[in-house]
Amino acid sequence: MKTMLILTTALCGLAVSAQAQNKEVNVVSWGGAYEKSQVEAYNIPFTAKTGIKVNMMAADNPATPLKAQVEAKNITGDVFDIEVSDAIRMCDEGALVQIDPATLPAAPDGTPAKDDFIPGALQDCAVANIFWGTVIAFDKTKFADNPPKTAADFFDTAKFPGKRGLPKNPKRTLYLALIADGVAPDQIYETLSTPEGVDRAFKKLDTIKKDVVWWEAGAQPVQLLADGEVTMATGYNGRFFDAMVAEGKPFEIIWDGQYMDMDMFAIPKGSPNPEAAMEYLKFATDTQQLANQAKWIAYGPSRKSSAALVGKYQDGKTDMGPHMPTNAEHMTTAVMDDPEFWADHSAELSERFNSWLAAG
Repeated sequence: MKTMLILTTALCGLAVSAQAQNKEVNVVSWGGAYEKSQVEAYNIPFTAKTGIKVNMMAADNPATPLKAQVEAKNITGDVFDIEVSDAIRMCDEGALVQIDPATLPAAPDGTPAKDDFIPGALQDCAVANIFWGTVIAFDKTKFADNPPKTAADFFDTAKFPGKRGLPKNPKRTLYLALIADGVAPDQIYETLSTPEGVDRAFKKLDTIKKDVVWWEAGAQPVQLLADGEVTMATGYNGRFFDAMVAEGKPFEIIWDGQYMDMDMFAIPKGSPNPEAAMEYLKFATDTQQLANQAKWIAYGPSRKSSAALVGKYQDGKTDMGPHMPTNAEHMTTAVMDDPEFWADHSAELSERFNSWLAAG
């Protein structure tokens, strides 16, 4: 009987293992250094623990293939890493699976997930994994004696010559123009909600329009700086950090007027592997895994309990705290993304922005 019990247990274990090996989850993310951080912090330990294979798929903006798959009624991705505004909108449209915070892992001290995540990080259909910032970076070799320090300096091509790299969208461009023009961070959305405020932003952009190189993918501003095509560019703080610390690029970040946002994991209704998708989401948003990601890239974890666990970069020398967009010193002039504002104004501002671009 004892032998039979051991054999039965072993066979059950093999069955479970085989079943896990047949499972997989398709995760759509942003590529580059950010995707590598997810592979190291989430995917490798997740597969080691569960046996579930993780397939990564890169997109310039994962919300784009998500929308396309939903519209085509042909869902191939299981978990999408998207911005909070897209998560809210697609949840309202009924395209995403609802997520109960009570099912998410508690903090190490037992604090429920709903109380451990930073405010705004838990949405009805999505869970944030990181806070990140769109920041200004410049090539130190071009301004060795008198480096730029503020958003206003970004727009001063007389004092700080050279081309500028900017994202080809109004969301992360108009606000910066207003910051540079003297609008306080807490007045940005109020100003942009008026015709006069919008005119003010475009008038400021007019001052550097001929010097702008527009980018659309996250890797581009780093490359533009590295190639010397621009002397300053805005881009994702984690990408610039990776270029500076991992690759030794002579860049420096200006935190003045950073645009703060969250990335969130969402699962579309009709995903091919819904159970594995939910298992992955819960694992990846655990306190320790979020802290582990900071070992690979300078993005702030979305859980309060992760902050104390953030240590050094993978080089074992660089303290990550000072490089986090959520560092208190970097938050003084930060502008937080406002999904409700953009839900109300995105269409009109995008139309105005595109017309402005086309006007040459």
